[in-house]
Amino acid sequence: MSSSLGTLLRISTFGESHCAGVGVVIDGVPPRMELKSADIQIQLDRRRPGQSKLSTDRDEADQVEILSGVENGLTLGSPIGLLVRNKDQRPQDYNSMVQIPRPSHADLTYRQKYGIHASSGGGRSSARETIGRVAAGAIAEKFLREQYGIEIVAWVSSVGSIEAAAVDFSTVTRAQVDANDVRCPDQNVAERMSEQILATRADNDSIGGVLTCVCRNLPPGLGEPAFDRLEARLAHAMLSIPATKGFEIGSGFSGAAMRGSAHNDPYCFKNGRLGTLTNHSGGVQGGISNGENVFFRVAFKPPATIGQAQKTVDYKGQDAILEAKGRHDPCVVPRAVPIVEAMAALVIADLALIQKMRLPL
Repeated sequence: MSSSLGTLLRISTFGESHCAGVGVVIDGVPPRMELKSADIQIQLDRRRPGQSKLSTDRDEADQVEILSGVENGLTLGSPIGLLVRNKDQRPQDYNSMVQIPRPSHADLTYRQKYGIHASSGGGRSSARETIGRVAAGAIAEKFLREQYGIEIVAWVSSVGSIEAAAVDFSTVTRAQVDANDVRCPDQNVAERMSEQILATRADNDSIGGVLTCVCRNLPPGLGEPAFDRLEARLAHAMLSIPATKGFEIGSGFSGAAMRGSAHNDPYCFKNGRLGTLTNHSGGVQGGISNGENVFFRVAFKPPATIGQAQKTVDYKGQDAILEAKGRHDPCVVPRAVPIVEAMAALVIADLALIQKMRLPL
């Protein structure tokens, strides 16, 4: 089972939803960088369950412990171990589901692959695994911000069929995103999104949505053609997040309906360098960052575990009715915002370190 990501900045996450704890080991963080638990906790607080009426009511503080790699507030250059202990796990909620694979969940595929699967909470396929990603991403983001002035902001751009208005990629801030529980900077639409999520929850159902993310101030030159192109690495990282079903960068699928004369990004001279007048490319050309804003969208499906009774079969093929218990998000996108930001930071930091080996940025 592969639980690692990255080349020079490499992470390995561990833990399941209902085990003693979850976490990550991060290798390749440069030495002598100031780091304290508060630098990491801020993003974990945005990801944790029970933070609003729109999320699961599992009550976890998700307090991070730095186990290694940091001394007197400075990174040592050695692997950094981070741990978050599970406090409110309730594996007994899953007793009725032990013999019935949940529709559209990973219970059956894990059993088919390994001959065994975690009996509660989805095991490694649970979104609880993303705690390690967010913790590591907070460190990567701090490195990018301090070394290159890079800013990464993600937000909810749609819930179900409700879409937010276009956002100014050059100015949107996390403060604007976090101004409401659904994490949509379009305040006029955010309330409708919240109502949709709550209505879905009242029906014991779930709903999906889309996140948009912008990465600002990337230097030109990030990305390793041909197979580690910047957009390929981002797609890999985003589609590894539980419940993701789609990724597009720049004009994305809408670009397929355009002519080249409309889609091409003409060059101009701005801010003392060559740049582009438009940005249909999403800040990436030939797999390499061009100095413009990198922006992309990630689609999340409705969570698979719902409270409605569903006709299905058990592992023996016998007819069964599954009415799932446990505590689950009716919509994952509000809590997925820091996960997307973390995965973007990990990819970009790794590529920045690779490029630094070749040419000072």
